[in-house]
Amino acid sequence: MVTKPIEGEKRAFMTGNEVVAWAALAAGADIMYGYPITPQNEIMHYWIRLAPKYDKNFLQTEDEISAGFTCVGGVMAGKKAFTATAGPGNILMQESMTMAEMMRIPTVLVVCQRGGPSTATVIYSQQEVTLTCFGGNGEGFRIVYSTSGQQDLFDYTIKAFNTAWKYRFPTFVLGDGYQAKMRESVTIYDPEVRGIKMIEPEPFVGKAGMPALDRDPAHYRNTYNLEEELYEVVTAMAKEFEQIAPELVEYQEFETEDCEVLILAHGVVSRAVRGAVEALRAQGIKAGHFRPITLRPFPAEQLKQTVQKAKKVLVVESAVGQLEKIIKQSTYGVTTPMTNYFRPGEGITVEEVVEEVVEEVKKLV
Repeated sequence: MVTKPIEGEKRAFMTGNEVVAWAALAAGADIMYGYPITPQNEIMHYWIRLAPKYDKNFLQTEDEISAGFTCVGGVMAGKKAFTATAGPGNILMQESMTMAEMMRIPTVLVVCQRGGPSTATVIYSQQEVTLTCFGGNGEGFRIVYSTSGQQDLFDYTIKAFNTAWKYRFPTFVLGDGYQAKMRESVTIYDPEVRGIKMIEPEPFVGKAGMPALDRDPAHYRNTYNLEEELYEVVTAMAKEFEQIAPELVEYQEFETEDCEVLILAHGVVSRAVRGAVEALRAQGIKAGHFRPITLRPFPAEQLKQTVQKAKKVLVVESAVGQLEKIIKQSTYGVTTPMTNYFRPGEGITVEEVVEEVVEEVKKLV
């Protein structure tokens, strides 16, 4: 009888979508709610194939609106539930995620970014940053991890379940079409062997005992009739989000100690940037790289300190400034000149970043 999806640690050669399914199993997810959309489909396919072996469940819904809300319902019933989507599906799930935000329901949503606007392409982009970080009609109190490859997808999918259940804010794992479809080496593991204790889910409704007699009533609201009531709730939520942000922010720095040209990128693009930094250093150009891992909350203070040390900043992304907007807001008041290299919906290579930095360095002379 199989007891655990993964025993100990193992090396594997997987696509990103396979990795997400295995990570969700390793994290102890009970059920996935989903609706097909490229490039996310295989998360569903692999989950459907694997889940019955470990007594887990899957529900295909009639659309992404339903997938989001059934995910919320599953969590309220005490299940460790998750969903996954892309592009237009991400748009349709924003209503349920804002409800989860208001009701503090620990949903986990994996996003495989594709090109937009509208249906656009089914391939790849970094154009769902704004939507994922700030979508919906609220304030965007949510946690967003930006992944750069298969190991990140495994690590942060597991982490997302604990983050969601600990802080009770909707938690997103932001991948993309490249990561979803490409295959590379990854170490998969049972969280216990690394000392990671997974938080056990508990029901929000249907609890034992009589409300008001044996326990406090379970009353979760997403509707407020008075402006003053809403103001009080949202203000308290904003204060709590600000307080927990230092515990949540994650980032990586590469060769930033003495860098003159600082390159900012997130997700899979950061891999090209890291390669470019190595190539530029070989040419004698002092380049460095800062990669935000949490896009929401954003490591603003850490980035600000690093940007201040550089002579020039280059923002590189497969979008038209969705990351750059967050960076500019976070580094407001810093005078280091900033430029950008945008390739919306296209991959970015090491050579392109090197060429762009060399041109910028010429302007510094």
